[in-house]
Order: sequence, then structure tokens, then C-alpha cells
Amino acid sequence: MLKRMLPLLKLTPEFHARVWGGTQLKKSDPPTGEAWIVHESNFVDGGEFDGLRLAEVVARHPEALLGSAPYAQTGDRFPLLIKLLDCADWLSVQVHPDDALAVELEGPGHFGKTEAWYFLNAEPEARVISGVAPGVSPELVAQAIREGGILDVCHFENVVKGDSIMMPARTMHALGPGLFLYEVQQTSDITYRVWDWDRPLTAGRSLHIEQSVTSTDPAGIAETHSAVPYAYGYHDILSSAYFHLARYDLAGEPLFGDTRGESFHIVTAIDGAVSVTTDHAQATLGQYETLIIPAETHAYHLQAGKKGEALVARVPA
Repeated sequence: MLKRMLPLLKLTPEFHARVWGGTQLKKSDPPTGEAWIVHESNFVDGGEFDGLRLAEVVARHPEALLGSAPYAQTGDRFPLLIKLLDCADWLSVQVHPDDALAVELEGPGHFGKTEAWYFLNAEPEARVISGVAPGVSPELVAQAIREGGILDVCHFENVVKGDSIMMPARTMHALGPGLFLYEVQQTSDITYRVWDWDRPLTAGRSLHIEQSVTSTDPAGIAETHSAVPYAYGYHDILSSAYFHLARYDLAGEPLFGDTRGESFHIVTAIDGAVSVTTDHAQATLGQYETLIIPAETHAYHLQAGKKGEALVARVPA
């Protein structure tokens, strides 16, 4: 008897209002800044697991869905959070703890937050803050955080469509206006706000001064990768201990992937319609739609018409 394989999983995005959000994800008031497209709280859309949260599917089929690689990081928790962000204004200047500090500051069961950005669109002169300026001492950084002079010690960087940035935990950062991006990160949403551009402080948007002082590594370095020109084939974009991100540039002929039983693969179409085909299932994704290929699936292929692009995230073995 053939083993019954887990299906491809489409999830229902969760939309989150943010004061800095725009109109590209969803027209709303207050504006929508984030779409959580893959998180353990997302509901499955369609199929035998329709209406269940991703965490519930993981609990029922941990090894088949997750594979062997994630267990070292998060046990039977789904290890990644993937978002789309629409930035019409500056996000707060912020920092995230690493795994050890997350437990120290927030308690057991919390994870740090290393993240990465892939810029799907960028208006001219769009900028980000990506760490502390070179040569600034820890004492000066702590003083700037406490006294509100943080912009004087930040490193600003221009970005364009197709650029990507790896942002290790404990690296101070902020996204600027005119950016639409894909973000992959550890399954954590711990954010310590250093400064919020003099916006009114509310219960939901307070500053975290001492946590920021403790968490910020002035020597933290963001890794910036310049845009890779479109060329049919597979392109490694960036990698960390927590996740790997690749881009598939498609042009008629299929490109092949393999989970090898090590990790689920998360496919997001970023240009054109992209079909995903395995030995037992097939699905087609429109722009910015996403699905999860369970780790037990092994071989699959991606295909588009004349042109298409997809991002694929996984946990490194």
C-alpha cells in the first residue's frame, strides 16, 4: 500500500494594521502594514486540513511536515514567520534579541529574531537603517538610546528592487518609506522600539529603552546583497543558521527542487503565475500567493509561462 502523503498547504494571510502601513496589501483605515503569510497561527485554506491552524497540522504530523532540520531549533514548533510589508512611512528604529536574550528578557519558550528582507519594490531613494555607524562605542549607543539621539549613530543605506539584507538578531534597524518587501524570520515577533519618530506613545506602541540597550550589539553587521539580474535558473539569495532563501527565475521550462526530507519548502510567487507540481499534487499560485511543501514530499518542480519568479524559503540542514 502506498503511503498517504501530506498535501500542499495554502494558508490564509493575516493582515495587521500599522501606523506606517500603505494600501498595497489591503485598503483599510488604519492602514495595513503587514500580511503574515506563513505563521503557526495561520489557518489552512482548503483541502483535508481546511480551517485548522498550521500549528495544529504540525502537532498531528510533525516529522512529515517539518522534516529533520527544524527540530534542533524549535522542537515541534513551526520555526519560521514570513511576512509581506508595505511601508508608507518609517517603521520604528528597533532591535530584536537573540535566542539567549529572548529567554533572559521574556522567559522560557521565547526565541530570538534573526530576519532577512527581499525588496519586491523600492521607490527612488528609498532607505533603511542597517546597524550602527562604524566606530561608535557601546557607551555612545547606550547614551543615544536613552537620550533620544539615536539617528546620530545609525547607518543609513539606499536599497533598490531585488536587493536583500540579512539582519542578525541584536542589530539595530528600521525600514523606510516607499518599500514593499518579503520578510523571513525566526518564529518570533519580539520587537524592542528604540525610537518611534516622535509618534504619540500608546499602550501598543511604547518604547523599550533598557531592553534596547541590553539587546543592541553596536558591532552588529547587516549583510546586504545586491539585486541579481533576471536569468533563467536557480539563485541562492541568502542564508543563516535559521533559514535559507532562494529565487527561481522561470521561463517556460520547469525547474526542480527537493526537500530531501530535511525541511519543508515555502514557495511564494513574486512575479507571474507559478505552478507547483509533485508526484501526488499540483497547485498554481498567483502573485504573492504562498504554499508549503511538506518535508516528506521530496521532489517537486516549479513552472511558469513566458516568465515567472518565485522565492523559496527553508530551514538549512
